[in-house]
Amino acid sequence: MKRILSALALSTALVTPAFAQDTQVIGVSIPAATHGWAGGMNYFAQAAITRLEETYPELDFVLATASDPARQVNDIEDMLATRNISALVVLPFESEPLTGPVQNVANAGVWVTVVDRGLSVEGIEDLYVAGDNPGFGRVSGEYMASMMPDGGDIVVLRGIPTTIDNERVAGFEEAIEGSGINILGMEHGNWNRDTSFEVMQDFLSRHSQIDAVWASDDDMAIGVLAAIEAAGRDDIQFVLGGAGMKEMVQRVMEGDTMIPANVTYPPSMIATAIEVTALGVVSQTPVSGEFIIGSVLVTQDNAEQFYFPDSPF
Repeated sequence: MKRILSALALSTALVTPAFAQDTQVIGVSIPAATHGWAGGMNYFAQAAITRLEETYPELDFVLATASDPARQVNDIEDMLATRNISALVVLPFESEPLTGPVQNVANAGVWVTVVDRGLSVEGIEDLYVAGDNPGFGRVSGEYMASMMPDGGDIVVLRGIPTTIDNERVAGFEEAIEGSGINILGMEHGNWNRDTSFEVMQDFLSRHSQIDAVWASDDDMAIGVLAAIEAAGRDDIQFVLGGAGMKEMVQRVMEGDTMIPANVTYPPSMIATAIEVTALGVVSQTPVSGEFIIGSVLVTQDNAEQFYFPDSPF
């Protein structure tokens, strides 16, 4: 899979943030498996921790999963107060509520790695690991424009309010500018099937003609497809999701006209974040900066390369 490495090892300073204990503790705080991508992310996080604990006996890991931002804040505060963490790997449930608590961790001299959903204030984290969110939106928008050369009316489902959602939407809007594609409506589906089903039902009730849907996520695309089927609508030409869910990639591979393409955004990025953070803790390897994983357009021509039937996502 294509990777874009920018500024990951550009720092010339050695990593020396409070890593003096014989046994050092790395806290990992992530959202619970509230949807498919998060389920895959949880799987890869646990697999990385198991592997790293065997590789580095001098490391202990504390993994906490949260079903809402308030619980995640409590988890992080507990890690700082009672577990004496040397580093924190955090994928924020939402950007705004987690910014202050993660800032407090950084102020305490703890190394901070932020994954995927950035914080609402820049510069808090030492390392940022994510997919190419502006690229995710751009690739999606370019594909939509190529599929609709004469323009058309679409609806858009956004994810949870986060910096990455903003970046995706901005990239998408820039890519379709001047294409003749008109966005009838844009609502948050929160990367959730049930919520997206309801949002799409509302779109369908308000608009008698919709040419296509940018669902911007595979779980949301499943909810959208269910709403279209339930309403018996045949005006929607296709739905574009994203993140590379194996069921959706299989539909692309089989030539499903309603799911003609996908855009990658691998949940395994959490494992990359944990592994790079662990490397910084146990060695003097410079690991500050950004590690950005590029988004790839998946079509019937290349879908087999991105189909992993044994994957949890």
